[in-house]
Amino acid sequence: MKITGISTVVVNAIHRNWVFVKVQTDQPGLHGWGEATLEWKTRAVLGALEDLEQFVIGEDPRRIEHIFSKMTKFSFWPLGSIGMTAVSAIDQALWDIKAKDLGAPVWQLLGGQVRDSVRVYTHMRRARIGAQVGTADIGAFCDAVQETVEMGYNAVKLGFVPYSGYEAPLPDLLHVEKLAQAVRDRVGPDIAIMTDFHGRPASPEVAKAYIDVIAPISPLFVEEPIQPGNAVAMAALARRVDCPLATGERLFTPREFAELAEHRAVAHIQPDLSHCGGLTGGRKIAAIAEAGQMGIAPHNPMGPVAGAVALHFDVATPNFVIQEEAVGLVPWFDEVFTHPMQLENGNWRVPAGVGFGVEINEQAAARYPFKPEVVPAVDAILPDGTIANW
Repeated sequence: MKITGISTVVVNAIHRNWVFVKVQTDQPGLHGWGEATLEWKTRAVLGALEDLEQFVIGEDPRRIEHIFSKMTKFSFWPLGSIGMTAVSAIDQALWDIKAKDLGAPVWQLLGGQVRDSVRVYTHMRRARIGAQVGTADIGAFCDAVQETVEMGYNAVKLGFVPYSGYEAPLPDLLHVEKLAQAVRDRVGPDIAIMTDFHGRPASPEVAKAYIDVIAPISPLFVEEPIQPGNAVAMAALARRVDCPLATGERLFTPREFAELAEHRAVAHIQPDLSHCGGLTGGRKIAAIAEAGQMGIAPHNPMGPVAGAVALHFDVATPNFVIQEEAVGLVPWFDEVFTHPMQLENGNWRVPAGVGFGVEINEQAAARYPFKPEVVPAVDAILPDGTIANW
């Protein structure tokens, strides 16, 4: 079996363009899908995919580790977010091909099923475009959270913390404290609440101030309380606060996650399987986390291929905790994609089909072509004009 080509399908989903990668083989009808979505870097990722194609064409797609090594080692320069996203999508498609060739779901190739269902969480109103509610009106915010839970979820991730610099103003702290407690009072103790700081605090001290006022509601974790990449600072923060921390969506290599494990910097890691080397990279990262006694809660606010990849990974990963999902991001999700993500009592069912169980109606996808994304990060400006972390 040989790889004969790589093609892409780009679908605009307002805040991001979904980039789907189709790896084709010389076996009639046998192809694999991967996802290379990277917010606001779409054209750069498409270029990286073209650059990597020379290492892939003509190879046997079942030699996954071999091809992964070619893409990463022959590239010489560290690939970073753009290059690793391209690598990840191709890697995912290879797993899809191999599983289809064997007539099995991908999770069977990853060691087999270790759980009977996969717990998921969503964002407010399933992150539907235009359906978000700001934090200023606490009542309206709580109404939207309650509506989200009533959609069938027992876990939700929310943003409580405003754009921040090196100061946590007392009025902001008091408002966040009131908001967090109001959400907990509304949904009760049985709903898991996570909060994403998005790395907004410019210092660990500011992060600690906000964590301290949120900790009483017992969040499952606080995500990215500071910017990623400083395991020592994250570990020091973790020892000063009373709730679990998580990070990892903007880390790409096993070495970066090994640093988190060495310092026991967080309770949970959040690799994104569309950025950290696909399933080949993700498996290595999960093993590092397990050795470091850390849970794994994969990041995924993207399209159906990324969701299906995560689902299969979660089914077979012992230290899995909870999965981010974005099935409801656009109203036409099920119109364009056949996918295995079926919500049942706050969980996804274990898929039984071959491969990832994802197919893309390319004719329907063509109705939503590439457009320059709406970039919400341009609003991340402090009152004095300083650019903040989004």
